[in-house]
Amino acid sequence: MFLRGFVLLLAALVPLALRAQVRPQEDECEVGAPRVCVRHVLQDEGHILTSPLHARPSDLLWIVPFGLATGVAIDYDAHALRSLGHDPQRENDFRRVSDVGAIYLPIGGVVAGYALGAFRHNDYLKQSAVLSGEAMADSAILNEGLKYAINRETPSQGDGTGRFWPHGTKTWPDGQSMPSGHSITAWSFAHVVADRYPGWHTKLLVYGMATTVSASRIMSRDHFPSDVLVGSMVGYLIGGYVAQKRGEVSKNFTFSMVDTANGRGMQLSYNFNH
Repeated sequence: MFLRGFVLLLAALVPLALRAQVRPQEDECEVGAPRVCVRHVLQDEGHILTSPLHARPSDLLWIVPFGLATGVAIDYDAHALRSLGHDPQRENDFRRVSDVGAIYLPIGGVVAGYALGAFRHNDYLKQSAVLSGEAMADSAILNEGLKYAINRETPSQGDGTGRFWPHGTKTWPDGQSMPSGHSITAWSFAHVVADRYPGWHTKLLVYGMATTVSASRIMSRDHFPSDVLVGSMVGYLIGGYVAQKRGEVSKNFTFSMVDTANGRGMQLSYNFNH
């Protein structure tokens, strides 16, 4: 089980060894330009699926350790949920929490951010809302493909151990447990917002929300811990990719080369607005 889970995880994560390629924007995704938004999402999916061609050996420094950690989690999944036990009221409560954190709040944030940005002529805020929505769309599309490819039973299916391809191709699809859709959505949204507004208050808020969503999916017994772990990491990667590729990311510290009386030097700047 450990080896199989590790191999499956590597197959899912290698396409996400993404490198941000910031380039000038010829057009912007707007409410009045839905075709541009669709094209951006399709372009993102194309880059994600072809990213193995651009993967670097250094990517293995995080892919392999994360794969091993998730393999351990897969091996422990069934025991974790047996220890958790069943409590219908608790499961319903946490299911509602995860829906709020992964669906209602992010979507509401995107809509409110775009509307407020347009009203105040704040292009940065409006673009941040667009990028957040784009990352969520990218995550939703990729999530569906991964679920069908990994084909893992949920905790409520089969013998409750989360088997992968339990009956081969005869009854496919058998389950859509990995990755966790709520987790991938919450973390993709959180990473875009945190990159665009890197103050620690913002990071604490959005990453705290994403962590709550991920934990809630386990407590509601909708996913195994490894499903949540994979979904969280994939969402985090997609969010960072979209933020870097589609827009300028605000940073506290910046380095630049400058000319001085004594020759070339390096300048360190700090943004006190965050």
